[in-house]
Amino acid sequence: MPDRHITTLACTLCKNKNYHFAHAKKKQYKLEIPKFCKACKKQTPHKESK
Repeated sequence: MPDRHITTLACTLCKNKNYHFAHAKKKQYKLEIPKFCKACKKQTPHKESK
């Protein structure tokens, strides 16, 4: 899978890195998805981080 790489999702409130996934390298924008944060104990928006 040369055209994919591992990315981490971090909570926008507490900056805790919770989720990992693979996506295409050619993306021009950063992904933001509502996910459950274990530290905040609620559903918060998670953004792509390094």
